[in-house]
Amino acid sequence: MSEDMPAFAGDLSTMWRLQNRPPLHHLTWDWWWWLVMLDDPDGKPSGRQLMVLWSTKDNPLVEVNGTPWTPQGRPGFDEHDGMALDGMVCAWWFDGTRMHEPVIQQICRIVAMPDTHPKWPDDQSEVGKGGGAVVPLLEEDMSMGLKSDLSEFWLNLSTDQNAAHPMVPKEMRLKLTPWNSAMSTAREATATYAANMGYDILRLHGTKASGTFDGEAVNGTAYFQKVSVQAPSVPWYWGVLHLDDGSYIDWFLPHLSFTVTARDNRPWKRRDFGHIGLSQGGLFHDGKHRRSEKFTHLTVEKVGSDRSEGKHGHSPGAPLPKFNIKMWNGRTVIELTVQAIERAHWTFDQPTRGGLTSHLTYNEYPLQLEKLRIIDEHGIRKETDYEWARGNAEHSWGLLH
Repeated sequence: MSEDMPAFAGDLSTMWRLQNRPPLHHLTWDWWWWLVMLDDPDGKPSGRQLMVLWSTKDNPLVEVNGTPWTPQGRPGFDEHDGMALDGMVCAWWFDGTRMHEPVIQQICRIVAMPDTHPKWPDDQSEVGKGGGAVVPLLEEDMSMGLKSDLSEFWLNLSTDQNAAHPMVPKEMRLKLTPWNSAMSTAREATATYAANMGYDILRLHGTKASGTFDGEAVNGTAYFQKVSVQAPSVPWYWGVLHLDDGSYIDWFLPHLSFTVTARDNRPWKRRDFGHIGLSQGGLFHDGKHRRSEKFTHLTVEKVGSDRSEGKHGHSPGAPLPKFNIKMWNGRTVIELTVQAIERAHWTFDQPTRGGLTSHLTYNEYPLQLEKLRIIDEHGIRKETDYEWARGNAEHSWGLLH
């Protein structure tokens, strides 16, 4: 699916705002999140990956990977919808073979503003369509923003000094442009539960990506989401795939399992078996037939594999998972098997009542597509019908509350 799409589409009016619903102390959690999937110089179809997020949390203390984070108060707003907040900017880098994590982990003040703000530096003749920026107040440029004409995002990063490694770029400069209308139209999902709990998610399922890493040209695709959650963080499975013909597949399965009691980031606990889905959903943007399909029937199976974490990982020798996913509706069935080829993880420990601490481990796995079957009225498509497929799967355990 190739289209001449000059600008991102959809409702981007909430891109640079937080607290669209009254915040809840200890529960409200907000972040902007990019996953960038780049061509591999050696031709590996799984490519290289960069994840970066800018986040804040309505809580006086959270330990992130053992580092105390003490956000001071809630975001503050001025009369022009500019916003200042206590936050973190974090990133990991997968070089095609090895995971480097974290390559950025900075606690800082962050400013977010729409392009209608008087301090916006560019020409203000086209403002008000959804342009804006998130800017950490650091010596290095760690900003992300969208031009006023909605033609492209920019993403600038500098990795931490203690992340120095020959395979870790020091300077990253990216331009993210529209891919096709299905992928690059902003879409929002929202839900409200009891006591004002709920979530709001704004997503761009796909963009083209280009730029330079330490002066070397890079190209690929990217996925974006802005998330606001006001609820305890239960375990979940989530994953996304980009295919070379402009197709997109994702799956999401929040669930309850015995791993909800987990207190550390060690994988493959004895209680790590089975789950009860709380909800389920999948999405397929079909680049070949130019249609989008939703799925409300979904199964996810996690099994061990012959691949394992390397010596640089947190649990050397621990098997990396393989995920078997099946989703179906009245017309289309999608079955796929994806192999985790590395692991990035974040641990969160948050004080709760009675002197106790709640815990969440959040894992992100760059993927290799092993099997794909798309079965519909047109026939059967397989993994061999695609030049490349790139993606990432998430699995979390614990319960942060």
